[in-house]
Amino acid sequence: MAAGKPGPAIPEKYAKALGEDDPVEVMADTPGRLRRLVRGLTARQLATKPAPGKWSIREIVAHLADGEVILGSRYRFIAAHDRPPIAGYDQDSFVERLGVGSAATADLIDDFAMARAVNIGLLERLPEAAWDRVGLHSERGEESIRTMVAMYAGHDRHHLLQIETIRTGLFPKRARRTARSRKPSGRRPARKR
Repeated sequence: MAAGKPGPAIPEKYAKALGEDDPVEVMADTPGRLRRLVRGLTARQLATKPAPGKWSIREIVAHLADGEVILGSRYRFIAAHDRPPIAGYDQDSFVERLGVGSAATADLIDDFAMARAVNIGLLERLPEAAWDRVGLHSERGEESIRTMVAMYAGHDRHHLLQIETIRTGLFPKRARRTARSRKPSGRRPARKR
């Protein structure tokens, strides 16, 4: 692939979850949607795994928060350096070894929301040309900021659906109440395409 061209295709499940929606708007909406999805659940429910080997809602939230910190550093390296190496990471090790079991889900959501706001601020101020700069991901090869933003917006939606599925499957009475109380966040950042 030639330098400066967008990176690899976005995984199908993330592209499908994003659809034609603006990825920055989706990313801006995610913290509010996440808060609404966990509203009314107890700490025990948030820590309940839907099946052996699957993440609990709290672990999914921690994964989103950790991923946002990693993503922010990737945006910065790619925007500021020429074709920097971008290390992959073991998401399961992050969930297992970074103290998720002793964290409150609300605190993890706050951490995610803060990191996401910082990253959206960066995206809004980047020059248009920076969106097509690429880094060299250790597992996926060339990846542009534009591709990463779309991929992670789909990733957000994928995990929100996963949380909704867990909530509905394990705690159906609370899920119905939350579904009725959904409201749009109202925040619409500037579009970058």
